[in-house]
Amino acid sequence: MRFFTFKGLLLTTIFMLLGCLSIQAEDDDLITKQVTVKLDEAGTLPDKIGSAKKYKITNLKIIGEINGTDWRMIRDMAGRNVSHDETEGNLSELDLSDASIVPGGDYYITCAYFDYPSKIHTSYQVIGDLAFEGCSGLTSLKLPSDIRLIGRNAFEGCSGLTSITLPSGVTEIQHSAFYGCSGLTSITLPSGVTEISNSTFSGCSGLTSLTLPSGVTEIGSSAFSGCSGLTSLTLPSGVTWIGHFAFKGCSGLTSITLPSGVTEIGESAFANCSGLTSIYVYAEKMPKLRTNMFDGCDAKKCTVYVPKGTYDDYWLSEFGYFENIVEFDPTDINNVITSNDAKELSRYSLNGQRLSAPTKGLNIVKYSDGSVKKVAVQ
Repeated sequence: MRFFTFKGLLLTTIFMLLGCLSIQAEDDDLITKQVTVKLDEAGTLPDKIGSAKKYKITNLKIIGEINGTDWRMIRDMAGRNVSHDETEGNLSELDLSDASIVPGGDYYITCAYFDYPSKIHTSYQVIGDLAFEGCSGLTSLKLPSDIRLIGRNAFEGCSGLTSITLPSGVTEIQHSAFYGCSGLTSITLPSGVTEISNSTFSGCSGLTSLTLPSGVTEIGSSAFSGCSGLTSLTLPSGVTWIGHFAFKGCSGLTSITLPSGVTEIGESAFANCSGLTSIYVYAEKMPKLRTNMFDGCDAKKCTVYVPKGTYDDYWLSEFGYFENIVEFDPTDINNVITSNDAKELSRYSLNGQRLSAPTKGLNIVKYSDGSVKKVAVQ
């Protein structure tokens, strides 16, 4: 009896080992080194790769023109097919820096979204609508250098992407382009971008820092909602409009600066920004404010700094949600000390208390050249 028990155990162990070896063999079968494919004609990527290898390649570089047929293949290799279903694709690194997107070939994805085509094709110099939608296995991506537009929901759900640099020629990023890219920690936006569209970075919870181009004038509705990793953000001086729910749920945001040109801020724009401790408002003329702007924020912990002579206006507005509103002179604040000669002698809070180190908020600093300046510490 003991013999048969031992024999059964031995056989079970052997079968388990064989199973592990089989799995290991499958993993080892993946092609991890970069595969470079040069296309002499758009639409030939499926023939170049072949069905036997399309799910084994993990790192791919494409040279030449690519159309809808090629894009359908890329999606298939990256884990999603034309119908949005998961595939066995393992593509994680994709280099298109020497490729160019052209019209033609098959449609690369079907779509049931309102106001979208039912079948989406490629266009010149465009990362199209839903181009990489659902490709969560992608971790590294280089885009064609001639791209000028990023389409709607282009990278939606690409949770594996950690960073991406957009080509300098990009001037338009359409709504929801990076929706749900929770792994994205940083992104460089080209100088030609003038609008952050609705829901562009919504749900990008891993985003910790972002520099907006100086030409940006509008922040769309829900543009950064749920970006809980953001800690501070200075909006460009040209921003005039901040949409509904633009920063809702940015719980890690501790400081925000609103430029003087802001004329309208939407409903619940900063709702549930529970980490806010300071808001610097440079608009001397009260912007048009919608309701519930700061719901869920800490009314006691956050201090609002408003231009001199505007206290009453701001206290009577949505900003009156906060208990601490302090006036300052916007023309007398220096965020950066540019003089190399003058040395700091002493530092005080606004109520005259001596400070041993820079403290968040407005500090009064005396320098060795006799000057006294108000310094905003963020």
